[in-house]
Amino acid sequence: MQAFTGSTLYAAIGGLHVGDMLVQLVFFIILLILVKKYAWGPIIGMMQKREEYVANEIEIAEQNRAEAERASKEAAEKLRQTKEDAQKIIEDAKHIGGKQEQEIIESARQEAERIKISAQEEIKTEKEKAIQALQDKVASLSVLIASKVIEKEINAEDQEKLIDEYIKEVGEER
Repeated sequence: MQAFTGSTLYAAIGGLHVGDMLVQLVFFIILLILVKKYAWGPIIGMMQKREEYVANEIEIAEQNRAEAERASKEAAEKLRQTKEDAQKIIEDAKHIGGKQEQEIIESARQEAERIKISAQEEIKTEKEKAIQALQDKVASLSVLIASKVIEKEINAEDQEKLIDEYIKEVGEER
């Protein structure tokens, strides 16, 4: 087999020189050090700041959500309590209205009963007055008839005539 020479080695590795590769490797390492020192640190710092900012915003948003949820629950509870209070007020008003209605009805019934009793007493008094007046009239007419009877002797025909006159006088006075 053939021995490799420098030109063959050069051709076998694809035309690359080891010295050029070493120089390029050194420059790449220097570039990495410079990037790490001047670019990577600030980039990582900005990324950390951004991460902290996003985490802080998420935490604030979570707190706001929790506070909004708590406020919503409080508002719902207040609304429920307000509805209960309104329902209680309505029921109390109905109860008071019903009670007042019963009181008014009872008062009107008592007043009607009082008026009825008063009217009955007044009717009774007026009836008694009328009976008394009638009795007085009958008594005076009886005296009148008796005096006429005494003045003259009356026969059956005269007696009937007197009774008719008496009835006629009583009817006219009514």
